[in-house]
Amino acid sequence: MNHIINHPFQYEIEKLIRTFFPFEKIETTSFRNGEGRYILTRVDFEEKSALLYVELSLSGKVQSADDSVKRETDDDYVWKTEIEKRLAQLLFGLLFEETGYYPPWGILTGIRPSKLMVSFCEKYGQQRAREIFEQEFLVTKDKTTLALTVAENEKRIIRKSKPNSFSLYVSIPFCPSRCSYCSFVSSSNEQAKKLIPEYIQKLVDELKETASIVEKLNLELKSIYVGGGTPTALSADELKVVIDAVNELFSPSGDVEFTVEAGRPDSITEKKLVVIKDSGAQRISVNPQSFNDEVLRQIGREHTSEQTENALILAKSFDFDCINTDVIVGLPSDNLQSFEATMKKLLTFEPENITVHTLALKRSSFLQNEGHEFEKANEAVEMLNSATALLKENGYKPYYMYRQSKCLGNLENVGWTLEGKECEYNIQMMEETHTVLAVGAGAVSKLKRGDKIERIFNFKYPFEYISQFDEIISRKAHIFEFFSH
Repeated sequence: MNHIINHPFQYEIEKLIRTFFPFEKIETTSFRNGEGRYILTRVDFEEKSALLYVELSLSGKVQSADDSVKRETDDDYVWKTEIEKRLAQLLFGLLFEETGYYPPWGILTGIRPSKLMVSFCEKYGQQRAREIFEQEFLVTKDKTTLALTVAENEKRIIRKSKPNSFSLYVSIPFCPSRCSYCSFVSSSNEQAKKLIPEYIQKLVDELKETASIVEKLNLELKSIYVGGGTPTALSADELKVVIDAVNELFSPSGDVEFTVEAGRPDSITEKKLVVIKDSGAQRISVNPQSFNDEVLRQIGREHTSEQTENALILAKSFDFDCINTDVIVGLPSDNLQSFEATMKKLLTFEPENITVHTLALKRSSFLQNEGHEFEKANEAVEMLNSATALLKENGYKPYYMYRQSKCLGNLENVGWTLEGKECEYNIQMMEETHTVLAVGAGAVSKLKRGDKIERIFNFKYPFEYISQFDEIISRKAHIFEFFSH
């Protein structure tokens, strides 16, 4: 039970609680009943100060802490932000004392810590930015250093964005099978195969409408990302229709970054790679997730580690400018020794990019028993530390980062790169440097003008996308409205 008394900070308080208890059902009240397991936060506002009080009883013992905040500004937003931060600090301290677990990102719950670090560095300088992270947001030294490093490495790419820049995202929401951890909207080919031809036709129609808008607004294309799902779940001929439409309608110049996610090793064939290479795409993904066959079986990946090796060997033979690979920390039945073996095997292929994800927890996940999540979180920290050491030893640097809701241990996902091989789209999208126009089922366009950002959502599922396509096209009128101001 979460008692929120006399303050408006329910959202952030709940997110902080979920950092420690991702599977707990949180019921919020505006009064105190003092029964069962509960967390209480209260703020008493006075003329020139605010009195803060936090109390919790989670294992039969009542703990509490209090503080006061003097009002030193006439700006209500700044005043309330300071109260919210101090209240979170009190709650974090009690939860750490109760559980023994110290989430390394402290009270930060947002998905873009590196973007926050960039803003602090620009405003206060690196030293003060570090102090704010460690002393006020309670972030560990290691994670603060990571945020600073990513922020520094992003600068070259961020500077390329102009007010009229945009990136194009093309959604292919189909997969050979659905992984047990997956939180993306996708459909297995067996279930949705009959929808693919009509989906592709609608997708091309949406690309045409988007290209017309781009021309009228005089927007400049910076990067193209064909993602999913698994784009190579399509046949080579189907994939060619989509990529040819992109090239015909948007005419990307040679300096436009062009990425196609191949992803699942069991969907990669020589014929499909020929289509991608001939299209002018410079970057692809081959995503092992693990080189442990038992782990792959547990998560529903219908391929073996041997197939992954063969896919990587085949992809390397095409001499793409960059091959990205993904691994996941915290998968079921995986452990530190197994994960380290995966990392060492992957490094033998010398991929230009390696993205290390942390498992995002779901209510139906295998991690549901109270207390067990802390054990898995600590193991995930060890895995991430091991990956960091191995990647640094082999010449990789962290270049972009984000976090997801219910990420195991409140940890992060980090993209690592060899020198000069950064994926510009990943940085531009994650740091919100410019507009992203997205097409396809589940796609979200993100419109940016100065500091203002608005989103346009497409319908999530392929059958919705097809049946309500006219509505999707009509929503695009908002792009003109947004940029007309």
